[in-house]
Amino acid sequence: MAEWQLIETQPSDEFAQLHWFSLKRYQGDQAVEFRIAVYEYASRNKLSMRFFAQADKQVNQKTAPFIPFGWGPTLLEALSECVKSIYRFPYEGE
Repeated sequence: MAEWQLIETQPSDEFAQLHWFSLKRYQGDQAVEFRIAVYEYASRNKLSMRFFAQADKQVNQKTAPFIPFGWGPTLLEALSECVKSIYRFPYEGE
């Protein structure tokens, strides 16, 4: 257990450390930067997941807007699921 996790006194507080990542998705000659925040929770949720990743932009904006995300028991798994979600639908913004 990391030292910072000892600060959490109530699991309902969802105390978390943030990890930041950046990804450039190219559509034609346009580069779209996605910033991904991965939350590392001090306590696991009911599904035993500790990591939640979420992008800062929506995809599929014109049909059914969707914010890419991913859950996982490891940082790598949550981040990987989020990146897959970014590529699953077209970016239709700007």
